[in-house]
Amino acid sequence: MNNKKTVLVYIEQDHKYLLIHKQKPDMSFNKYMGVGGKIEAGESPKEAALREAFEETGLTLLDLTFNAKIFFHSQDYIEEMYLYTATSFIGTLQSSSEGTLIWVPKDVIKNLPMWEGDIHFLEKLHEKNLFEMHLYYEGEKLVRVSSGPLV
Repeated sequence: MNNKKTVLVYIEQDHKYLLIHKQKPDMSFNKYMGVGGKIEAGESPKEAALREAFEETGLTLLDLTFNAKIFFHSQDYIEEMYLYTATSFIGTLQSSSEGTLIWVPKDVIKNLPMWEGDIHFLEKLHEKNLFEMHLYYEGEKLVRVSSGPLV
């Protein structure tokens, strides 16, 4: 079983999220998502989120809010992802080799090519309570979603 721990950050400004249009040839190629990646050895999820946001955007986040733990399940793969939001930052926006950065109005995000499960947790980001969500995939097809308060 392949177990992976990752972070994902949605940077928000003017009712828009900063998304990356993935160009790296991996399982998320040509999909839109927040910025993030793997948690490195000895790194806390918060440290990983700050590092990944800087590496992928050139921005230093001044606030970082933990929102949820998301678990992705597929046949031989489980990913535990720490989901954050940020609204304050300094620096100059710079794309990376991961993909192109674009500010997208929140109300049109679900029209973009993205992982189906991402829409489920994006809809809960405005809630004040921490939550946990399990997304079950067969290939790229989302087959089951369960969520509740983070315990």
